[in-house]
Amino acid sequence: MRLVLSLLLVSGLAIADDAAILRCRAVTDPVARLTCYDALVVAPAASMSRSDAATGKVVNPTTSGSSVSPVVQRSNQFGLEEKLANKNELDAIESQIAGSFEGWRAKSNITLANGQVWQIADDTSRSHYIDNPKVRVRRGALGAFYLEIQGTNHSPRVKRVQ
Repeated sequence: MRLVLSLLLVSGLAIADDAAILRCRAVTDPVARLTCYDALVVAPAASMSRSDAATGKVVNPTTSGSSVSPVVQRSNQFGLEEKLANKNELDAIESQIAGSFEGWRAKSNITLANGQVWQIADDTSRSHYIDNPKVRVRRGALGAFYLEIQGTNHSPRVKRVQ
């Protein structure tokens, strides 16, 4: 009998979620649609009104009413999880190193075009001469981050310092 009641309760919750999913599915802008789906998981009723869910905008509490894309907000905070109260869920960011790049050595800082500064956190060093290389900082296991640099198959472990 308990199983039947549990199934009825779960099915009722699923039907309520279907309406919200259908609203998100109707959003045409891809970023707004993703934001709408994210809001369903994070805080379906507490942080959004129905009109906000339909437009895909999330109100940032720190900017008192201004709408900020969570994707942009997460990208700016990528790598600073230790310093922030809420954890980001991005798997990677992409940027480039402006100017001439000659490689890296342990504890050296690498400034990306987006303004982020990453420090080599392992003892590796490589010479790699390239102008304006594209880079990707990806999340690894146990909170580690790795810097993938265009033209090399070595990915040093890094930590964000700024």
